[in-house]
Amino acid sequence: MLNVVELVSFADIKAAADRIAPDAVRTPLVPVLHGTDPARPLWLKPENLQPTGAFKLRGALNAVRSLSPAQRAAGVVTHSSGNHGQALAYGGKLEGVSVVVVIPKDAPSVKIEACQAHGAQVVLVAPEDREPRMLQLAEERGLTTIPPYDHRDIIAGQGTVGLEIAADLPEVATVLVPVSGGGLLSGVAAAVKALAPDARVVGVEPELAADAWESFRAGELVRWSVADCNRTIADGLRAQLSALTFAHVREHVDEIVTVSEAQIESAMAWLARNGRVVAEPSGAAATAAYLCADLPPGPTVAVVSGGNADPDRYARILAGG
Repeated sequence: MLNVVELVSFADIKAAADRIAPDAVRTPLVPVLHGTDPARPLWLKPENLQPTGAFKLRGALNAVRSLSPAQRAAGVVTHSSGNHGQALAYGGKLEGVSVVVVIPKDAPSVKIEACQAHGAQVVLVAPEDREPRMLQLAEERGLTTIPPYDHRDIIAGQGTVGLEIAADLPEVATVLVPVSGGGLLSGVAAAVKALAPDARVVGVEPELAADAWESFRAGELVRWSVADCNRTIADGLRAQLSALTFAHVREHVDEIVTVSEAQIESAMAWLARNGRVVAEPSGAAATAAYLCADLPPGPTVAVVSGGNADPDRYARILAGG
């Protein structure tokens, strides 16, 4: 018998919006006036403006504020490439909930240090060990797991990005969303399709970590090795779809496209020059698709998912090195 996955509803996303409103920034849609295609006017959704520098704060706040009193008292644990970890740490600090974050040893130091600055205990592991170590710590310490994407409250929180896009640009034709584990894409697609059903929702993934693209084409989950996914510069896009997020993608997403490493780096520089936006590699992926992919005409939104770029790498990319 097949397991039926319950999808996050529009009501879930609306409830999340109310829950996170006091502390998550309602980011604007910013038009880009130069360097764009007149047939496809571009707006940026700059989630790099969140207090923790990425969209992850939305889902993390929603999840922490949905905990039971007993769960809050015991604390939570997650695994993360960095942005979800620091968002959960920040949410835990606001709510008085202790947080443990399991992070790959090769994560950017700026992300590791941010988790620690918000009071989280950081556990560094090999990339392939992050989820098993999270589950081990949860069992040993009685902690509640709040994974970065495979969680209904996380998806609902991330869906508030789509809620705002559809409210601010009802005539939107295409919404470009980075995809990794799929929490952001799942939530945004569910919200956009509820409010602007004719809009196309397109996931964007690095060519070097294209498990979601392959899964979408195959109609079933296709797994890539951790080593293969870790080749991409976009460290926030190295995770893979779960059964929960893939169910949302199949239901609501129109297409998944891929971008190269060179296109991601070029988009980072383009965003700085034309949008005055600081984007980490993962955050620039959607804009890379706008610049390079074959997309239909009409008003287009690219979600800039985060701006927690490694300073040295960012400077080299802006300098063209």
